[in-house]
Amino acid sequence: MAEKRLKRSLGLWACIAGASGMVVASTTLVTLGQGFGIAGPGFIIAMVVAMLLNLLVAFSFAELSSMIPRAGGINNYTLAALGPFAGLMSVFAGYILVNIFSGAAETTIPGIVFSEVFAPWMDPKLFSIVLLAVLTLVNIRGIECYAWLQMGLTGIMMITLFIVGIVGTSGLGIGEPVTTSFDSFNIMGWSVLGLTALAFWLFLGLEFITPLAEEIRNPRINIPLAMFLSLLIIFVVKIFFGIGALRYVPMEVLAGSPAPHVEAGMAILGRSGQIYMGIITMLASLSSLNTLCAAIPRMIYGLAMEGQAPKIFSKLSRWQTPWVAILFNGIIIAIPVLFGIATVESIVIFILAGVFCYFITYIIAHLDVIILRYRYPDVQRPFRSPFGIAPQVIGILSMVYMMFNIFPDPDIKRIIYRYALLFIAIAIVYSAAWVKFVMKKGLFERTPLENLIADLEENAEAKSIAETKSASV
Repeated sequence: MAEKRLKRSLGLWACIAGASGMVVASTTLVTLGQGFGIAGPGFIIAMVVAMLLNLLVAFSFAELSSMIPRAGGINNYTLAALGPFAGLMSVFAGYILVNIFSGAAETTIPGIVFSEVFAPWMDPKLFSIVLLAVLTLVNIRGIECYAWLQMGLTGIMMITLFIVGIVGTSGLGIGEPVTTSFDSFNIMGWSVLGLTALAFWLFLGLEFITPLAEEIRNPRINIPLAMFLSLLIIFVVKIFFGIGALRYVPMEVLAGSPAPHVEAGMAILGRSGQIYMGIITMLASLSSLNTLCAAIPRMIYGLAMEGQAPKIFSKLSRWQTPWVAILFNGIIIAIPVLFGIATVESIVIFILAGVFCYFITYIIAHLDVIILRYRYPDVQRPFRSPFGIAPQVIGILSMVYMMFNIFPDPDIKRIIYRYALLFIAIAIVYSAAWVKFVMKKGLFERTPLENLIADLEENAEAKSIAETKSASV
């Protein structure tokens, strides 16, 4: 009997929806509105810089995934470049630990919005937990279920945001614009660059498509193309929505509101706009949660396949999904929701603490590209990051700069550092202990790249044999 493998069935549109899944999270709508509220139109400068930095990240992940298109994402690339400790730490600090709080925040938001806009009598936690349970079951049921749901959620949300943004920007809303022109484009001057880390969150998460590599058709082409197209689409949509919001909502209201996008929708389209944005907020949370329920378990599955996590997480369901990892992911997200740890007030803190951890992971990804370029110059790279290693060097320096300038307010910055360093410390201790005492390997004992590629080719051959046998039956 052939060993069960992940099923390769996702096409380009599913990849675009998956790459956009985290980038259009409801928390990004909050940071988008607050960013324009703080800086006015000048926030576009921070957005352009953040988009370019995310493009550099996409370059690195595109090259790495084209070389090693395996489930597990960043860990697999780092095994060949820096060894198991850095690989495990990058996944644990940059994704799993951050996912507990960012995922919980995304789960909490639709419950709050549904309760406030549609059903004041309902406990928000109940609605949130039911949604999380449904998405967990959908992802266990099969990668195709994830893909169809993700394409529907992302498509409806992006089209609606774009339409509302166009109406607001053109001044055609039913409300009265608070401004018809902007006296000063950039009221903050060079200080606006201090908001780059906040703007970075608006595009962060494109690489969440890479852990699905073993379930994507032609991943060496579809993964890079999906990331680049998603980045462009998201940039255009968010620019229009941000300017539209500024036309109809005073800056101080946007800056101080926990739901500035809902304020904008109501100002532009009245009660209908409030309802639309309430629905969009829930769709955005569902989209990001659906992505988390798909991508994070594949990372955990990839760790288990390499002996970097308990073997039970490599178990597949009858639908060829890592069901134990998916269930575990749902549980760790639900705990902060049930205990009320993830609140609207704490969202920006957890977002930026998560961004700090993502910066560490992205630095590792850039280093992976540089190291593998020198160690394996002749290995096939279907996508090759342009301009030598300049994007990686610039990317690393930019990440370090943003880590030291994570937020303009020094008091909030200290709180962000406290949470971020706690996440990283836990990841370092766990990763070092697991590699040293469970795997019994050196922390920086690298896996030869040819072994990773050979394993991939064996998996592909096994899938081909299994599919042939299935077709003959």
